[in-house]
Amino acid sequence: MAPVASLLVSTVDDPPSAHPLSWLAERAEQRRAAGLRRRLVPRAADAPSIDLAGNDYLGLTRHPEVVAAAIAAVREWGAGSTGSRLVTGTTELHAELEAELAEHAGTESALVFSSGYLANLGIITALAGRGDLIVSDSLNHASLIDAARLSRARVAITPHNDVEAVARALAERREERALVVVESLFSVDGDTAPLRELHTACRAHGAVLVVDEAHGFGVAGPGGRGAVADAGLAGQPDVVVAATLSKALASQGGAVLGTAELTAHLVDAARSMIFDTGLAPASAGAALAALRLIRRDPGLPELVRKRSRELYEVSLEVGLRATAPSGAVTSIVMGEPEAAVAAAAFCLERGLRVGCFRPPSVPDGLSRLRVTARADLSDLETQRIRAVLRELAMKPSQV
Repeated sequence: MAPVASLLVSTVDDPPSAHPLSWLAERAEQRRAAGLRRRLVPRAADAPSIDLAGNDYLGLTRHPEVVAAAIAAVREWGAGSTGSRLVTGTTELHAELEAELAEHAGTESALVFSSGYLANLGIITALAGRGDLIVSDSLNHASLIDAARLSRARVAITPHNDVEAVARALAERREERALVVVESLFSVDGDTAPLRELHTACRAHGAVLVVDEAHGFGVAGPGGRGAVADAGLAGQPDVVVAATLSKALASQGGAVLGTAELTAHLVDAARSMIFDTGLAPASAGAALAALRLIRRDPGLPELVRKRSRELYEVSLEVGLRATAPSGAVTSIVMGEPEAAVAAAAFCLERGLRVGCFRPPSVPDGLSRLRVTARADLSDLETQRIRAVLRELAMKPSQV
């Protein structure tokens, strides 16, 4: 056996190739060559650009009542929740938020998580495991994909919004229990899942429908109650809804909406809640204030949908290839990653911040600009957007 001293010899002078993480440089170069390098760009608090990249769909992030509620929560409860939900991380404010979320969504109960990502992990890993089946739409969000992998259930991926494929996967399964997992409004293309038809297939084959309403809650349906409510499925015992507090509700966090029996099970079994620090009081207070604003002004969701349709029509008008929105998101397909990156930079130089989606977020050849509407966009801003998009469409290298 080698002497202990020989095991402690410094490797500072070893060649880079000998370092166990030396492969990172090669991988980074491969991404750079493919136009897929990403970087964090700090945003200034007073950035002058028109924001069409974020998810502040109802424009409530800076609403005086939302900001005041966050400040009041910090003053009353402190900066942090101090522990996990099962220890000290559940305050009276969390319980109040959960009660009003459930009432708005038309469900028996709600359970708040510290992010929408963790809410999805909690649902799927607590409801499915070895010996179960998960039927997942091919365009589902990464959190749903990761949750299905972590569950260790068998996963069947079906073509986007293909109800017949879902029904076939359920009918042919060997497993007793099954989940069908889908987004209500898909985050990149902006289209809507056929929820009624999917629920019919689930009920016919004894499966549970899990719907990620991250982009639907607060935007879709009557008064922003979500696409599940719009489909007439709110409160159904075999429908489980995940929502986020970070988009229409202008805060941070996630929630699961369903039966009281379901949320009780998650308290016992959802590791992403049990072992995670509870949502900060400021986030809970802000989300609750935003939810009350939506309920007080149910026209806000329709206003953001109106603005989204306007952005889609402007895109078509100037000759860009855009996808029709069901909620707040419109995609402008640019093709290759380099074209999308260049187009996003072109827009930003002219005061318009848009999202840029490249593989693996989207399939090869379908890199795009993701344009998100806000309810508080002014007519003047819409005119400015039209001018920038028209200029973009006239650049041959961008389309």
